[in-house]
Amino acid sequence: MADQNVKANNRLTKISDFLTGNKTATTIPWDPNCTKFPSRKDVPRREDAPMGAAWVWGKDDYIGRINLLTPTRVSAASSQIRSGEIIPLNLPLDVPNVPAFGREPFKHEIKVLAQDVAYDDKYSLNTQSGTQWDGFRHIAHIPTQTFYNGTKGSDIEADTKEAKNKCGIHHWAEHGIAGRGILIDYWSYAQEKGIIYDPYEYYTISLAELQACGKAQGIDIRPASQGGDIQIGDILFIRSGFVSRYHSASPEVRAAAALRPHAIGKDDDQRWAGVKQEEAMIDWLHDCYFAAVAGDAPSFEAWPSHEEYMLHEYILALWGMPLGEMFDLEKLAKTCKEKGRWTFFVTSAPANCEGGVSSHANALAIF
Repeated sequence: MADQNVKANNRLTKISDFLTGNKTATTIPWDPNCTKFPSRKDVPRREDAPMGAAWVWGKDDYIGRINLLTPTRVSAASSQIRSGEIIPLNLPLDVPNVPAFGREPFKHEIKVLAQDVAYDDKYSLNTQSGTQWDGFRHIAHIPTQTFYNGTKGSDIEADTKEAKNKCGIHHWAEHGIAGRGILIDYWSYAQEKGIIYDPYEYYTISLAELQACGKAQGIDIRPASQGGDIQIGDILFIRSGFVSRYHSASPEVRAAAALRPHAIGKDDDQRWAGVKQEEAMIDWLHDCYFAAVAGDAPSFEAWPSHEEYMLHEYILALWGMPLGEMFDLEKLAKTCKEKGRWTFFVTSAPANCEGGVSSHANALAIF
């Protein structure tokens, strides 16, 4: 009976697609060029995937939702380029000067090749010490200890060609990231509405608050499939105030916050503002079919999570969606407000490091 229902639903979908001109994703692997994708509750599950996983692009896929950045969507997004104004989205490599979560600080050394004639640089860095993309090797679905598309910790720690190929950041580099960006400037909205919070402390930004912020900006942040303004393959940026707070704080305050003891779980003394862990947020992040999401805070989501899960698990391990942190959204927010538009073309070139876990963003917004 279940098979008959599936076949009947597929026939109805084909008829609907024929009448509307849509192409609906039904059978795995999905075609990235589809124009309709199912909501979170309706995503077909592979038998080898954890509950809630959307491993839908094929068993050898390691770019996840970057698949949505098809030539057609990138070409359409290029219409966002009107004035040609370029806004870099990257903090200096040594910012934060003292990184959070016990990460190593950036070090820069000049190497003399020939005195007064030629020089090189030498960098020592943690790829997550500044503006960064969390790659799919960063955090697993914790209950099953499984990373995106079946990758395991043993793969990440192994030193073989086959193991390095699984979910390495080099796959992102080989594809590239470019598309339509959209900014939700919650930090400015909160200040205008008298909502007081410290980005250096635990504070949750709910979906309802993001919706109110979007409305104030003139954006309906529902997915287009629900009548909103979010398009398949958009790249989401949320400004929660960390970078603004960093620039206004003293070096001592910055360092004290970053050096708070780090532990796994709810008792972590690392505390940062970010989006709220809630079912409504999970549904929205999934159903908008963003190609990537990013924020200006060290954790994107409110940290530490007070739930039994982290959004990182859904975004990275279960969905294969790039997750950016500590993007410099200050000039971007100012420019968006001045122009009265909150969408733009965005590019990012992740590092081509075979088997890499993460990468600095190397990102630009173009108006």
